[in-house]
Amino acid sequence: MTALPRPPVALSVAGSDPSGGAGVQADLKTFSALGAYGTCVITALTAQSTRGVTLVHEVPVDVVRAQVETLVEDVRIDVVKVGMLASAELVETVHELLTSEPLATTPVVLDPVMVSTSGSRLLAPEAVDAVRALLPRADVITPNVPEAAVLLDESPVGSEADLPEQARRLRALGARRVLLKGGHLDGLEAVDLWLDDDGPFALRGPRVPTTATHGTGCTLSSAIAALRPRHEGWLPAVREARGWLTEALRHGESLGIGSGAGPVHHFHEQRRWQHP
Repeated sequence: MTALPRPPVALSVAGSDPSGGAGVQADLKTFSALGAYGTCVITALTAQSTRGVTLVHEVPVDVVRAQVETLVEDVRIDVVKVGMLASAELVETVHELLTSEPLATTPVVLDPVMVSTSGSRLLAPEAVDAVRALLPRADVITPNVPEAAVLLDESPVGSEADLPEQARRLRALGARRVLLKGGHLDGLEAVDLWLDDDGPFALRGPRVPTTATHGTGCTLSSAIAALRPRHEGWLPAVREARGWLTEALRHGESLGIGSGAGPVHHFHEQRRWQHP
């Protein structure tokens, strides 16, 4: 029997969401849906549902360190997605681990999680400087407009025309590539701004009318990570991830999960998950 090719191995370093729509749970679903083998390191435990976050318990940094070090001694990681880090100490610990062997050259997608979809704060204010210091280690950062404003210590932009300059300022902080998500802006289209060495590109797609938006940012960043090993560059992975997320949003309400902002449908392409 011919051995199957090894799938790309993706690592999620993020918080846990018991409702399954965001955080590590969303990342693992996304990795699986897109053909990557998912591994994870949990940085925080939350008490959370589709209606909001009621409690955050940070995992001790020595436990986070042990999770990473034990994993990478055995498993070769092809790409890392970093999500909720909660505190400055956690950010600094993850930064150290990502700049040490064997992860020092592993591609990293950084989603600078600060506030949940329901409005709950997920990053301590004093940790923002540590996140800024982490930006140069990431190959791609995926902030939304409010998160970009926090990183830049300025007010959120109000229009698509403002996105390129805000992305340039993020690169000035050390970010190599920026996907600035414009979903918070008004308009008939969902417009994100991609900026790398080749200049800014506006990435457009339909704005899906849905209440199933829980974990959208986590899902997009993990989709980019899962798809990057299958593409020669980052932008093709970003384009495919955005298209896949659009369909996950379109099918989210069919799941009927929770009474708040429900999750996107990570397995919308799998027949067994389709409903009558």
